[in-house]
Amino acid sequence: MSSGKNQYVVTRGDKWAVRGEGNERPTRVFDTQREAINFGRGIARNQESELRIQGRDSRFREAYSYGNDPYPPKG
Repeated sequence: MSSGKNQYVVTRGDKWAVRGEGNERPTRVFDTQREAINFGRGIARNQESELRIQGRDSRFREAYSYGNDPYPPKG
């Protein structure tokens, strides 16, 4: 279970943005996806949440969890 807002790396025109879950406006906009991922990863680690990365085709291609996820999952 995460304790902070999940972070999303999303396209914004020809740029990339990091947006917190539930936020309408991006936290910050970058020229490259790599810059956005690095910034979003730092927030997700700090908040012990997830980072989800959108590809150019608008589909989410990767997700990283920095929360307190139990492994193996219970159930």
